[in-house]
Amino acid sequence: MTLTEPIETDRLILRPYRETDYDDLLKLLSSEEVCRYLLHGPKSPEEVRASLAKRMDIPPMDTNGQDHSFAVELRETGEHLGEVVLFLVNTEHRLGEIGFVFHPSAQGKGYAAEASTAVLRYAFETLGLYRMIGRLDASNTASAALLERLGMRKEAHFVRNEKVKGEWTDEAVFAMLDVEWKAL
Repeated sequence: MTLTEPIETDRLILRPYRETDYDDLLKLLSSEEVCRYLLHGPKSPEEVRASLAKRMDIPPMDTNGQDHSFAVELRETGEHLGEVVLFLVNTEHRLGEIGFVFHPSAQGKGYAAEASTAVLRYAFETLGLYRMIGRLDASNTASAALLERLGMRKEAHFVRNEKVKGEWTDEAVFAMLDVEWKAL
């Protein structure tokens, strides 16, 4: 099974990337502010073109180590707001990971929560995943607060466990089980 159909919410459409998304993805991934907590710095136009090609190459949903990026757009206007990514960490153990990146202008309006909730619903209810995690730079308090609002619990805080952009960083890990999702 591959992810080709959009996921719709009240205000948003989450869909596979298209070639026409290049300018929007460039604006997102070349921003210093957006990349602050990501594993990479701002990307060049060539790097964004390669990233877009990777995002458009939709792998089967039963392949370990694959990520599935959803372009998130405002239903009313088609404006690109950001993306939510579903990583399939281990299909045998039904483990996935969620990540999200939104334009600064789209932050604080509930879009990331709405889109992430839709991806969690898809992961648990359509794919039948057992466990979803979210990993982030521990100093990213806004994303940590979002994961908690989604119903995920903080499970770990790893101190200086990963070197990112030349500096040792702390990592926080949040998680949710399918039974916790069903109880929400």
